[in-house]
Amino acid sequence: MSPSSTRSLGPEERTALAGEYALGLIEGADLTAFDQQLEADPDLAAAVERWRVHFAAIDATAAPIEPPAALWSRIETELATVAQQAAPTSMSSVAPARASRPAAPAASRLSDWWNSLFLWRGAAVAGALATIVLAAGLLNALDRARRQPVMVAVLMTEASVAAAVVNTFADGRVEMVPLQAIHVPEGKALEIWTLWDRAVGPRSVGLIERARSTHLRLDQLPLGKDQLFEITLEPATGSPTGRPTGPIIAKGTTAQAL
Repeated sequence: MSPSSTRSLGPEERTALAGEYALGLIEGADLTAFDQQLEADPDLAAAVERWRVHFAAIDATAAPIEPPAALWSRIETELATVAQQAAPTSMSSVAPARASRPAAPAASRLSDWWNSLFLWRGAAVAGALATIVLAAGLLNALDRARRQPVMVAVLMTEASVAAAVVNTFADGRVEMVPLQAIHVPEGKALEIWTLWDRAVGPRSVGLIERARSTHLRLDQLPLGKDQLFEITLEPATGSPTGRPTGPIIAKGTTAQAL
């Protein structure tokens, strides 16, 4: 399928193509054309985001990797050693002596090689670079683990269409990401609520003027599995009662990420 003609494709083909894009299976000129199509096609962009949310649950199965506690101190030590050894040295006084030196026997040449400053300087540089590459890999793995949600709630409309997703992370962050455009009349706003105990009632955790990604303010509120999140349409300043008053746009409960 050619991404340049996605508008002429059927819904199933467009969804499949969006999944291929999210998996990184589109390359070259097709990738460039698809990127251009995303900018002009909100529905296609929403399909890609839905696939990314779906695949994120699979990515979250990767176990976090903790780097060794002494890693950074080792890197700093290695770099300091390399910098010290790489200081400029005067070769002018060494060259004449080397030119007039008679040929050394094999054992002496082996000893010179073993004690070579350049050999061990190169080895030190290589070791430092290898340590830096290892550290970068570990930090990248840790950053990726931090960015994977531990729980996900897909908020569905009455028509069973995914309207938004709520991601919760190990460090306590909670964010809502819309998956499609939501019409907000003038003078109104979208208010996000959570409910963990019917005896306590729903609590507002966010108020936005339009559908956009936003961090939710749970503060000290509980957060666990099967916890309800919902979006309602409220006055621009928020619900006047502290409880949902407007129609429910979408709702869903949290589930453990795969």
